[in-house]
This record gives sequence, C-alpha cells and structure tokens, in this order.
Amino acid sequence: MKTLAIVGAGKVGQVFGRCFQQQAVFSVTQILNRTSASAQAARAFIGAGAALANWQELVAADVWMLAVGDDHISEVCNALSERGLINEHTTVFHCSGSKASTELAAAASSGAAVASVHPVRSFADPQAVADHFAGTICSLEGDRRALAVLLPAMQAIGAQTVEISAESKLLYHAGSVFASNYLVSLMDVALRTYESAGIPPELARAMAAPLARQSLENVFKLGAPAALTGPIARGDMATVSKQQEVVAQWDHAAGDLYQAFVAPTVELATRKHHSEK
Repeated sequence: MKTLAIVGAGKVGQVFGRCFQQQAVFSVTQILNRTSASAQAARAFIGAGAALANWQELVAADVWMLAVGDDHISEVCNALSERGLINEHTTVFHCSGSKASTELAAAASSGAAVASVHPVRSFADPQAVADHFAGTICSLEGDRRALAVLLPAMQAIGAQTVEISAESKLLYHAGSVFASNYLVSLMDVALRTYESAGIPPELARAMAAPLARQSLENVFKLGAPAALTGPIARGDMATVSKQQEVVAQWDHAAGDLYQAFVAPTVELATRKHHSEK
C-alpha cells in the first residue's frame, strides 16, 4: 500500500485522509499542520499518521496531499522539493478548486507526477461528509501518471470522478462558487430584506426556505428556463424598476445586486418563452 503524507489537514484534508485510511487506499503516515494541537486533532479524526508541526520531521512518502490554502500551494511544494522529499517515484496533488496542477511546477521539475483533486461539496461538517462521502463528485486534472494513481484511489472511497483540463480549472470553480458560496450570500440578502420589511427573523426563514428549496428543485428537475417565475418572467419590468429603486434606498449594495441580476434574468426569460412556443 502506498504511503500518504498530508500537509495542511484542515476539513478537506481530514476527510480525504480518513476515507483513504479507512478504505485501505493509502496508509496515512504523516500529518503536518501549523500547530501541534491542530495536527493532533487531525490525527485523531483520521485515525492514523504521525502528528507533526515541524518541517524538519518530514520524511519521504509515496503520495503527498497538499490541502493548504490556495496561496500557499506553490510555496509548500517548493519546500518539499528543496528538502529532497520528491522524486520521479512520487505523486503530488493539491485540493484547490480554482488552482490547477501547474501550481506544482517544482514537484514536476523533480520528476514527480502531479495533479489536482477537487471535491464538489460543502465541508462545513467534516464528520458528516466523511460518513457519507460515497457519491461525491470529484474533479481531477493532471498528468497521466498521477491520474493513474488518483482516479482509482478516489473511486475506491466512493467518489464519482470527472476529468477536466488545467486551462478550464478557474472557470469550472466559478461554477461551484455561484452554486454554493454566492447562493449563501444571496439568501442572506433575501433574509435581511424580509427582516427590513418588518418580518421577524424566524418567520423570514420560514418564508424563504420553501421558495428557495422549491426553486432549486425545479431548476434541477425542469431546467432553469422552465423553473423561472416572477415579475421578469411575466414581463413586469415597471415593477422590477420600482423594486430595484426601493431596495437601493434601503441598502445600496443590495440594490446593485438586484440590478446585476436583471439582465441575466431577462435573457433567461427569453429562453423560457422561446421554449414554450
């Protein structure tokens, strides 16, 4: 079994480490975090590996997973290469959604196989994700040697894998940002709008929840054009204009956000009407 060393075992690193260890895909041997306490906590969650907080304690491993923040991927890879821990027998991958495997240039220069692996889901609750990881879609890109190791590894822990290109990585990740991060921000604006109109917070959530859930269900069941309802779908642009003004008077940023959605929603409504003819 190949050995796996993890640098930056936060939520994603811990979940992958635990799944790999439990399914006997890789043997987790080292976990390097910024502090000893966080490394110990990660080791407890994963159930294996030496908890480290010192670069000097690292030893060679067959596979390196860099689950650090996007801005630190290159420097961590450079540090591993400078310490002679990477060679032609090594596989190095990172877990960023927006960065490509090109961030691992130092490892590639040392002969290593390089790739990136991005799980398309929220990791807010690592325990729940680890317990129900099967079926998670994971996007991979990198050289063929790395993918020959990582594709079967991901499939062994129940992932649904899809290969993408390094060139499309940033655009691909923007899709996840729209579908997840910005959706949360949008719902926050919706709740604050209700509350500013005099609706108590708990009732505001009760009002927004069925609207949001049903709208999402309709998008994935019927497609976005068919799922669109509301004033723009009806062609009530005077209402839209007045509403934007009221929202902007209440909160300038929310008004800008409302206005930003008008043009793409008009275009979506056009597609809706064409499909209904």
